[in-house]
Amino acid sequence: MKMQLGLRDQRSTYAPGEELAGAVLWESAEKPETAEVRLFWFTRGKGTEDAEVVATEPFANPLPGDTRPFQFRLPDSPYSFNGKLIGLTWAVELVIQPGDHFERVTFTMAPGGKEVVLPAQPAPVTNSAV
Repeated sequence: MKMQLGLRDQRSTYAPGEELAGAVLWESAEKPETAEVRLFWFTRGKGTEDAEVVATEPFANPLPGDTRPFQFRLPDSPYSFNGKLIGLTWAVELVIQPGDHFERVTFTMAPGGKEVVLPAQPAPVTNSAV
């Protein structure tokens, strides 16, 4: 299966509330049962990883070879961030079934389109009796 996902103007940074738009293309030997685009965020780092699908756009009557536009209005939060222990990344993903085929594009979503960088935490101060 051939799959492509692209964002309009090849952007990689967005502000909360902006429109994110693009198009997907797939070519398959057989007609897919389902095809959809998902807007979601996920965390990576130490500890438990988390993810949340914010919106989906299913495509009606997908053909074996197809091109479809999509658009989402980005939410107000959470912002993309990167810290020493954990980071949060936004993504758009084309998912084709059966077969769990997917294509993903990541992007930054934060005020001014700039990822929030969390400062390193100072070492805790300990009081020791002398």
